[in-house]
Amino acid sequence: MSVARLLVPPRAKRGELVEIRIAIQHPMETGFRMDNMGKVIPKNTVSNLVCRYNGTEVFRAEMGSGIAANPYLQFYIVARESGAVEFSWIDDRGEKGSASAVITVTA
Repeated sequence: MSVARLLVPPRAKRGELVEIRIAIQHPMETGFRMDNMGKVIPKNTVSNLVCRYNGTEVFRAEMGSGIAANPYLQFYIVARESGAVEFSWIDDRGEKGSASAVITVTA
């Protein structure tokens, strides 16, 4: 399973634009490289990533072999209410990963 580093501010004001960042530790193998014995290393990329804010999908990415190892994504959401920012992803081998953080919204 991949490990992720998620950066979500712990607090925000209602209506504020909040920066969300995630870095996923994953080799993102393209299927074009060879190992030391000359065998092709099978393709294995994080193919789908979804972010939900309080259960509502706010971001989706479909990635492929053009994405570098350890993908880093950054986007913004509007802080409307306190709750969880949850990520889930799956790679080509079917391995799943997840990460979450809580944001507290003040008036």
